[in-house]
Amino acid sequence: MDFQDYEKIFESYPSILKITDLTKMLNIGKNKAYNLLKDKSIENIKIGARYKIPKKAVIEYILKIQDEGKNHAIIE
Repeated sequence: MDFQDYEKIFESYPSILKITDLTKMLNIGKNKAYNLLKDKSIENIKIGARYKIPKKAVIEYILKIQDEGKNHAIIE
């Protein structure tokens, strides 16, 4: 799948996401979501105590993980 495919899948989400959107998109818990944001695995902006996440950054993260999985499979 490519960027446009994921844009279509996530078209109902806003351009700037909240943590709850991220957990739904990736089907993960809040702790995992916060860890991904804190270690900058997913680009984000912290305003006060709240995170704002560009939808584009989430799609880029998915594509990166997808690509790493393909590369790992090729090596083995």
